[in-house]
Amino acid sequence: MKLQVAIDRVDLDDAKQIAKQLDPFVDIIEMGTSLVKDYGCYALAKEKLGLHHAELLLDTKTIDEGQYEFEKGYEVGADILTVMGAAAMGTLTTTYDVAEKWHRQMFIDLMEVSDAKLQQITSFPNAIYGLHHAKDSQENFNATDSVAKFHAVFPNIRRINVAGGIDLHQAAALKKQGLVETVIVGSKIMKAADPVAAAEEFMKVVK
Repeated sequence: MKLQVAIDRVDLDDAKQIAKQLDPFVDIIEMGTSLVKDYGCYALAKEKLGLHHAELLLDTKTIDEGQYEFEKGYEVGADILTVMGAAAMGTLTTTYDVAEKWHRQMFIDLMEVSDAKLQQITSFPNAIYGLHHAKDSQENFNATDSVAKFHAVFPNIRRINVAGGIDLHQAAALKKQGLVETVIVGSKIMKAADPVAAAEEFMKVVK
């Protein structure tokens, strides 16, 4: 299982600094939607961030203009870009085609996507499907239960990522479960007194 660290709601200099510190220790570094909106893709280019080991995910949350946004994201060195599962089928098909053309990856954010819509968008074999507990949601989120239920309904989806308040205990349970490709951690690392040390603890659990 891989570890993705979500960097969000910080200024650009802090984002660059923590990204460089985490780069040797984690698998994927995510630049969150707030950073993409505040500073744009060019400011978050992989070269400008100084990443050499970790893959770069830009959380663009594309909902329209799929070709334009994905081409721009890949031009600046992103390895993974996100599209909302709630987007039109045409947008999802377009972004997937762009990802395949660039030999990069598409992450489908399943936030607020119904099972009926999911049945329509399971035909992207190389896509990552992200179970995402909305930050504004007040409902409790049990990651392993959510993954198990998702896998039972959609056993053909092979690349599952999960995010939403993941701690060490949940990460260990997900590792044991064996259904998730990547676990996404935000505040448990970013708000730690020593983010690098916290990331190393998570890496011990997921590997």
